[in-house]
Amino acid sequence: MKQKIETNKSPKAVGPYSQAIINGNLIFTSGQIHLTPDGKLLEGTIEEQTHQIMKNLKNVLEKAGVTFNEVVKTTIYVTDMSDYGKINEVYGSYMAEPYPARETVCVKELPLGAKVEISMIAINGVVK
Repeated sequence: MKQKIETNKSPKAVGPYSQAIINGNLIFTSGQIHLTPDGKLLEGTIEEQTHQIMKNLKNVLEKAGVTFNEVVKTTIYVTDMSDYGKINEVYGSYMAEPYPARETVCVKELPLGAKVEISMIAINGVVK
């Protein structure tokens, strides 16, 4: 049975989607862009924007009862591959070995003019 995850420590879903869904022992996060919890797009460097995304994901995962350690799959969308190295450095500072499987996809645009979006799949050892 699906369970909706929602926290006010990350931006609210602004459409017909959830911040995350738990189904069995799997947690699926929606893609997070560099919105602050009050729903404003964070300006600044790509590093600052990536930190904001990772904080948003951390809060959603914690609400679901897991941490980055339980993440098994990540998808990163970027609008400019020249930002890849900086995004990768920030992302890597939150993750530990064994790193999740991951793909990075360059796209033409992201919602609200964001430059990067990240989603994750995690496994909770306790079946809910």
